[in-house]
Amino acid sequence: MRLTVTVDYAAITRNVDRLRACASGSALMAVVKADAYGHGLVPAARAAREGGAAWLGVAQPDEALALRAAGDTGRVLTWLYGPAVPARELVAADVDVSASSPEVLARIAEGAREAGRVARVHLCLDTGLSREGVRPEGLDALLDAAAAADDAVRVVGAWSHLAWADAPGHPTIDAQAEVFRAGLARIEARGIALEVRHLANSAATLTRPDLHFDLVRPGIAVYGLPPVEDPSGAAFGLEPAMRVTAALALVKDAPARAGVSYGHDYVTPRDTRLGLVSAGYADGIFRSAGNTAEVAVGGRRHRIAGRVCMDQVVLDLGPDATERAGDEVVLVGADGPSAREWADWLGTIAYEIVCRFGGLKEKRPA
Repeated sequence: MRLTVTVDYAAITRNVDRLRACASGSALMAVVKADAYGHGLVPAARAAREGGAAWLGVAQPDEALALRAAGDTGRVLTWLYGPAVPARELVAADVDVSASSPEVLARIAEGAREAGRVARVHLCLDTGLSREGVRPEGLDALLDAAAAADDAVRVVGAWSHLAWADAPGHPTIDAQAEVFRAGLARIEARGIALEVRHLANSAATLTRPDLHFDLVRPGIAVYGLPPVEDPSGAAFGLEPAMRVTAALALVKDAPARAGVSYGHDYVTPRDTRLGLVSAGYADGIFRSAGNTAEVAVGGRRHRIAGRVCMDQVVLDLGPDATERAGDEVVLVGADGPSAREWADWLGTIAYEIVCRFGGLKEKRPA
């Protein structure tokens, strides 16, 4: 037995419902990009719909088409591509598309004509993140391109993304909001009646009601991992959905001063019992987790002893250990460390932890 990833899809449903309550005046787009942050694209999307998500958001076009192939018929937005965007397929599948440049907008219009339908387009505004999106000085050219393609394109939305919303009060938040509002005014001055304006990610959904506009767009919070601290300490009532487990393959006695794993980066400080876990960096356990990250066996925490190997790690269970081969080892989830703890140990963010573990393993319902 190697790593097993289980997902509580009912927790995703409850999380979406709670996030909707945080933005009761706006619709909610559940972002399910990157295989739903490792939680499984199609089942997570279904769970989000059950929680009241009016929209689903994905970065890549193939994910949008996969949702349609799986039977989803609600509003879906995709946004990350260049001029090679499969526009005909997306428009034919009634997927909303994003445009950041006249070149991409022209390809969308061409694909819409091929599909015999009008494309629903969201204009992406670069308000200060300097990733996707048109900068303010390029907006008029993008609007001109939309007007020139009005037989094939209907602009239904405008959106942007915040750079620093996980630091409430950071000056970039208000600065970007100001640029966004100015862009909206320029779009509407062209006579375009937008259906949806959206800026708020998970952090802004939870902490900035003034930025909810018509639609909020939470991602990581959907999976129970809010990127901002809840002043009440209750994690905004959200529930982590992922659990990652393995098993002890072997338990054996070891004397004091025994070197453990490659390079003997860990040496037993006393007579003890060692536990071998049959999973390693090929299964998603970070190689840098050696002598740093902890796991749990029977509710007791143990730090990984020595280097993480390709398909195994070792635990120092202590001289009085009662654990036995076959016992469950919890890497992430109830009765074990959280994804945020792993992120703190490894100097990263919880997003990477769940994408790493979930991305390499088949997800099972909890």
